Amino acid sequence: MIILDENFPESQRQLLRGWRIPIRQIGYEVGRSGMQDEEILPFLLQRRRVTFFTLDQGFSKRHLCHARYCLVYLDVEQYEAAAFVRRVLRHRQFDTDAKRASTVIRVSHSGLAVWRLPAQEELRFKWL
Repeated sequence: MIILDENFPESQRQLLRGWRIPIRQIGYEVGRSGMQDEEILPFLLQRRRVTFFTLDQGFSKRHLCHARYCLVYLDVEQYEAAAFVRRVLRHRQFDTDAKRASTVIRVSHSGLAVWRLPAQEELRFKWL
């Protein structure tokens, strides 16, 4: 399941829907409106095979790695968010739920910086 943070721009959400990417957004289809950051991780743990996309840098920390979910911090402008969600989902290293599991990913124009359980060092991937 792909879940977008509540702060994800509506225009970008609509682009993803237009591209037929099956998404849910906190405060709309799942969760409740106004969920605080500290409530999101327990919420994600209640689901199976979740990939959570956010523009909030607070979710890009190594200690947040967990086997039950993937956190993706989009370190890009808001108007670029949908394009980078699609790029991540199409990247050969992350194109399935299983490949994304247990990771915290920071996405930028230069590539992806990834913390993956149980690794102790950050992995880097370039865009293809």
